[in-house]
Amino acid sequence: MAKVRALVLERQHELALRDIDLPMDTGPGQVKIRIHTVGVCGSDVHYYTHGKIGPFVVNEPMVLGHEAAGTVVEVGAGVTHLKVGDRVCMEPGIPDPNSKASRLGMYNVDPAVIFWATPPIHGVLTSEVVHPANYTYKLPDNVSFEEATFLEPINTILKAVQKARIAPEETVLVAGCGPIGLQLLMVAKLAGARIYSSDPMPERRSKSLTLGAIESFDPTSGKLVEEVKTRTEGRGADAVLVAVAHPAVVEEALAAARPGGRVLLFAANDPVTRITFPASAVGIDEKEILGSYSAAVDIQDEAADLVLRKKLPVMEIVTHRFPLARIQEGLELAAEPTAESLKVLITHE
Repeated sequence: MAKVRALVLERQHELALRDIDLPMDTGPGQVKIRIHTVGVCGSDVHYYTHGKIGPFVVNEPMVLGHEAAGTVVEVGAGVTHLKVGDRVCMEPGIPDPNSKASRLGMYNVDPAVIFWATPPIHGVLTSEVVHPANYTYKLPDNVSFEEATFLEPINTILKAVQKARIAPEETVLVAGCGPIGLQLLMVAKLAGARIYSSDPMPERRSKSLTLGAIESFDPTSGKLVEEVKTRTEGRGADAVLVAVAHPAVVEEALAAARPGGRVLLFAANDPVTRITFPASAVGIDEKEILGSYSAAVDIQDEAADLVLRKKLPVMEIVTHRFPLARIQEGLELAAEPTAESLKVLITHE
């Protein structure tokens, strides 16, 4: 253990930038990384504002952050594909390869997974971190630290889009155009889908259009389902990707899907929220309700390829950058976004 400067969530709504004891010995197959940039995720916000996500409760001080990039400063025995000075990004979830969940390709729901900033595991809003080299990716010279922080979120997004079985020429509605919704839009468009979007904020609707949506609707008009059906000859969307797991949004998404269509709820992690819908939507119309949470180990390389080869315009959604000392401002902005705010990044340098 060693004293490391870190951003610590002491308890709900209370942060401290202080030294904390963390494991810093670089063992075989590991690398030590000096952190440069960390993306603020909705989970960081949720732990800050609620102190928990589903069964994961912050009972002890915890370092936040898991979307990270930095520079290798030490290499453990047996590591041959990385060296000191390499710029890297990291996949934050380390699965148990022998677990049944991992063998089924679902390590994200395995209780044994070690995932940064998920109690009791510390995150990486720290000066340095030790990480398995096999889950660390070297950055091409033309990829910035900021771009590299999108490796993990794009892994989660790619998993969701694949689970929703988005196919070329399908009509897809993305409900919610915050950072997650816009990444869902990017990846669904890359899969060849025709995208519509919805969001109550006109600025976010406008951003979705610049990223490839054909048209964007205001759900507060009460006409979203009608608008979608009008543009699909009365059928409805082949798939609806829901980035805001609010009961009213989910009900409307289900209504907007065609018979036999799919409705995917991204990271619907609130155990208290209850959603109701007509049984006939599933029993007669055979609509599917799917869930997707976190990343997938079997598509890590595919997700990395999308980021490291710049196949997605991820920097289009970065709006704010804060130094580590001002992270509370960043978290509060992410929790209560303005018309102009989308993705928030935290920098150490």
